[in-house]
Amino acid sequence: MKTLIVSMTFAFGLVAGSAIAADDEKKTPSPAQQAQQERMKSCNQEAKEKALKGDERKSFMSDCLSGKTASAAPAAPATQQDKMKTCNKDAKDKALKGDERKKFMSDCLKG
Repeated sequence: MKTLIVSMTFAFGLVAGSAIAADDEKKTPSPAQQAQQERMKSCNQEAKEKALKGDERKSFMSDCLSGKTASAAPAAPATQQDKMKTCNKDAKDKALKGDERKKFMSDCLKG
């Protein structure tokens, strides 16, 4: 019985330790996630400026995040050249190289 308890405790420690280690690794958000985060920031800021509360705020946030309001549209680059400049700058800021940079650029230019 004692060996069972010791084994279970050890196994739990391994699982918990690997979960904590996984949380420590910071993952960079995808371009789509970054766009959603920016949309969330701008919608929150606008709701705050309008001093919306309760159901009115919920309704506004829902519309804003789904793109039903004019302010919900992200400030997307107007041309392909502008997109390329923005994506290149982001890739440089993240110090991406090789295949990782290629994948990032592809995803960035699509989105």
